Amino acid sequence: MKKVFWLLAFLLVGFNAQSTHAALSSTRPNPAAPKKVAPKNDTEGIQFTETSWREILKKAKAEKKVIFLDAYASWCGPCKKLQKDVFTKKAVGDFYNSKFINVKMDMEKGEGPALSQVYPLEAYPTLLFIDGNGKVLKKVLGLQTPEDLIAIGKSVKPAGI
Repeated sequence: MKKVFWLLAFLLVGFNAQSTHAALSSTRPNPAAPKKVAPKNDTEGIQFTETSWREILKKAKAEKKVIFLDAYASWCGPCKKLQKDVFTKKAVGDFYNSKFINVKMDMEKGEGPALSQVYPLEAYPTLLFIDGNGKVLKKVLGLQTPEDLIAIGKSVKPAGI
């Protein structure tokens, strides 16, 4: 019985020491731990407008610009890659921010389902170029390279703007 008592006492002291060590080590910086990298500056890439679709159409008319709509779904792998590796490029941002009103919309949330009734989608991502009247000028499906996305943007000719 004495052996069991000492064994339990030893285990309790060991667990307590382990949890105290873990608590202390989590409050002290670990010099061997890798340094955290600051988040990338998002101002280099495409700046997306966040407002209602009605307001976006008004803005496009007023500014005489075409709307660039990234129609995506949250579960879509190519959509995520496009947002991470293409839309963040400085050259893409410089071009699109000067020429278009940029909008990204999850087509399964918020205004997305209603918008997908107006602009039916065949796949994700779908990139739409839309005038201020809501007319689709160009529709592109799938993942694009930064160079291809700029070339596609250059090929869009505003109708009557």
